[in-house]
Amino acid sequence: MTAYDKNKKLDWSVFDCVWYKEKYSDVLSFLQIETDEAVQEFYKNDGASLKHSPNPYFDEDWYLSKYPAVAEQISWGEFRSGFEHYCQKGFASHNPHWLFDEEFYLKRHPDISDVSLAEQGFRNGYDHYLNIGDFQYSSGSWFFDPNAYLKGGQATTTELGPYSQCVRATVPVAGYGHRLSWYFDPEWYLETYPEVRKELDAKEWTSALHHYLANKTPTLFNPNPYFSEEFYGSVNNDVSGAVESKHFRNFFEHFLKYGVHELRKPLSTVDLEGYFRNPAVQQEVSRGDYPDAFAHYIAHGGKVEDDAAFQKESEHVSKKIYHEMCRIRMPLLLNQELDFTYEYPDFTVIIIAHNHFAMTLSALASLRANYNGPMQVIVVDSGSTDGMRTIEQHVRGLEVIRFPGNIGFLLGCNAALEKVRGPFTLYLNNDLELMPGAMGNALARLRSEPQTGAVGAKLVRTNGMLQEAGSIVWRDGSVCGYLRDKRPDVPEANFVRSVDFCSGAFLLVRSDLLKKLGGFDTDYAPAYFEETDLCIRIHEAGFDVVYDPSIVVIHYEYGTSGFISGASMIARNQEIFRKKHGAYLRQKNLFHERLLVRARSSATRQKRILFIEDRLPYRFLGSGFTRSNDVIRSMIDLGYHVTVYPVYRPTEPMEEICSSFPDRAEVIWDRELPELEDFIKSRAGYYDLVWIARTHNADRLAPVLMQCADAISSRAVIIDTEAVAAPREHQKRVLRGEGDPEQSVEEMLTHEFRHLFMAEKIVAVNKKDAEILKENGFPNVGVLGHMQKALPHSPGWDARRDILFLGAMHDIDSPNVDSLAWFSSQVLPLLDGRLPDDIKFTVCGYINPKVDLKPLTKNPRVNLLGRVPDVGPVYDRHRIFVAPTRFAAGIPYKIHEAAAHGLPIVASSILCEQVGWTPGEDMLSVSTTDPQAFADAIVRLYEDKVLWESIREHELARVRDDHSHQKYLEQLKALLSF
Repeated sequence: MTAYDKNKKLDWSVFDCVWYKEKYSDVLSFLQIETDEAVQEFYKNDGASLKHSPNPYFDEDWYLSKYPAVAEQISWGEFRSGFEHYCQKGFASHNPHWLFDEEFYLKRHPDISDVSLAEQGFRNGYDHYLNIGDFQYSSGSWFFDPNAYLKGGQATTTELGPYSQCVRATVPVAGYGHRLSWYFDPEWYLETYPEVRKELDAKEWTSALHHYLANKTPTLFNPNPYFSEEFYGSVNNDVSGAVESKHFRNFFEHFLKYGVHELRKPLSTVDLEGYFRNPAVQQEVSRGDYPDAFAHYIAHGGKVEDDAAFQKESEHVSKKIYHEMCRIRMPLLLNQELDFTYEYPDFTVIIIAHNHFAMTLSALASLRANYNGPMQVIVVDSGSTDGMRTIEQHVRGLEVIRFPGNIGFLLGCNAALEKVRGPFTLYLNNDLELMPGAMGNALARLRSEPQTGAVGAKLVRTNGMLQEAGSIVWRDGSVCGYLRDKRPDVPEANFVRSVDFCSGAFLLVRSDLLKKLGGFDTDYAPAYFEETDLCIRIHEAGFDVVYDPSIVVIHYEYGTSGFISGASMIARNQEIFRKKHGAYLRQKNLFHERLLVRARSSATRQKRILFIEDRLPYRFLGSGFTRSNDVIRSMIDLGYHVTVYPVYRPTEPMEEICSSFPDRAEVIWDRELPELEDFIKSRAGYYDLVWIARTHNADRLAPVLMQCADAISSRAVIIDTEAVAAPREHQKRVLRGEGDPEQSVEEMLTHEFRHLFMAEKIVAVNKKDAEILKENGFPNVGVLGHMQKALPHSPGWDARRDILFLGAMHDIDSPNVDSLAWFSSQVLPLLDGRLPDDIKFTVCGYINPKVDLKPLTKNPRVNLLGRVPDVGPVYDRHRIFVAPTRFAAGIPYKIHEAAAHGLPIVASSILCEQVGWTPGEDMLSVSTTDPQAFADAIVRLYEDKVLWESIREHELARVRDDHSHQKYLEQLKALLSF
């Protein structure tokens, strides 16, 4: 954004004569004041004392009511008006209007800092909002949604933003009752409080919302039918004092700032926490359709319709529509002249068609659009009587094999196999459409996994429900598509796994293997069980058949068959299948609904782990979550099936979830702790072991595991402490003078470890923590630290600048927030005059919206970077990493990560002790009781190239020797062996 012209800006600090004359026309007419000069003189001498506002962007009466201290200063003569106070000093800390909240606006725009505001000539966030944010349809408070304003038909010009137009209106908005946000319902408000309508008619207020936000008794009025001041205050004793002391205007203000994010109940009949468990609500809130669960609840009246039943019932309609769309699309495709000419094909496609010319053209167009590389396309015309007879005249490069009659899918595919030239062969139905990336993902799977012989797709029917997510073979030879009629986005359908077989509608097979097996077995002609038999023969040949959910195909299903489906044919071929594959079938489960999860994978000997964490362990979260992510990845590298289950349901968008974990991890994103008991019981006997991350989760899970004792082996629980917390908590209390300093660490440890008795094995992050556990009566302890790969090449001393702090800020009480506050106030000022002013201090990492780091940005040396998609480039451009932690537990992942990137470290002595490194050799170690020594160490390491390179070499050696991937896998494998 560029700086704006101060002569043309929208300005809250000027007197608007035109607006003032219209706003206060009654007074001015009575006094016969007409000229602009006279009007301005009147405001200066009398209007301000009458609590008149000087312009539409500042509300004098509200300002004095909101800030009684300002009114008191005016009575003492320090200021003539609230407007004068705001212009001189209030703009830095106060809000100017009941429809704008500076804190709200800046929190939702973390890229706006004091430095960026100053660079653009803005005095505060309100300046920025009026001149930029409002034109971008940004919201400046909970109570003003620009889109809601525009939907109401109130906009009259494009020269002003929605907010400016709204506050400039000198007549009531839409008869007092136009809704401006989800959080305030004006119609309900006026019906509930009829006395307010009388006051509006008397022009005491400009709107119902104005009354709600400016009345003198805010706790006596509810904003909508879903929130009760009386209820919220009665059940939240921790908030009552803050409201009474005027820290919050009313209970609704606290709810909007904090309670809604904590999912507190706004009304006795509104279970916001339960409502937010609904996956549809989670998805719509996470992608920004609604600002939070409460707004979603209001918008839907607390009811979320499940349209799955409608989708299932509407399949016959969707099929007809799909067929009609193919017909409509056909002339366009004929004009495009699809081209499949090739020299050396990446793969071969075999399509069998019996009529359905328009549908076949659509399938070919989808294939061409999905993959632009060379491919061989063989179309078998199986006795067609429509346009299929001349399809090669409309599509270039097709190889067509024709038969006078309908020979069916099986024999047609075998006839085409003789002509296959590509290294992979795709069996593709002509009644489907490929979703983006389908072919690229399928080819990548086979190219990257030599032992995978075939890969199949997630098949979605035209009504939006699953046809299958891989398929199951039962011991009697019967088969079923896994998750048929379920939603395609359910967690169980969205991880890669080995399966018995995948549908021939989309099946990519290695051509050499396919030819060796002779294609489909003709004993199954004309149809049924041919692809099942082929996949089992692929298994028997020593190869895997894989279901890959990144390959998504919309399947019309049964649209091309020229045969009458008959139970007798299915029964006949099932018997043939059973006789041919008796050895394979003896390993399979007997059919039962409760065994679907167990039967969904063909890897019957694969061990299965239920991995439970506070929340889904994204790497960007730090604070032990990165380590958990590494543990999950390593378990999968060792060949385990891992189900990741969070204690708290994730709110991140689906693309975040999918990209954060290995594709073979089953990530349960739509459930949390209250559903865990039912989840485990529904999979009774399925898991070989349960891995509980973090000691405090053992407390949460103890009652659940006891209720599920018959569903999980008593010898199958591992508790990963991640870090022993008691010493850290004790350090913090002593440091801050909180709690009972006489309470011993031993007492705190006893409390912390009270549920570790459940574990067959306990995991510590370092030897120090392991010794503490053993000393407290737990001999069954193993150690698993961090995994890092020392980068062989990274920028040297000359190519680097600046100082880096990297860590997640989850809450105001966290070690990272504490250390950052200490460093910025005690150490950073000591660098002034010793390091050039242009050397920046970068703060990088996840920042919880509840944590306000804005005060840091007032220091021109600070660069608040926040979360980044890739930390590698950030590490590579900095010269020093600082870790001034004053209380900690376990081992901070960031130390090893910085070292792996070749970035020398200045850390607190606490951290140096935890990682077990040599001070002055592997890192510079300084006590956090001596800010000057910390600053001296930074300057010395920053300026001394020889020292810098020596530290770098030693820390890289530490990472290579102690934290390699192979060593990590060996340690983990030993822990998982019972």
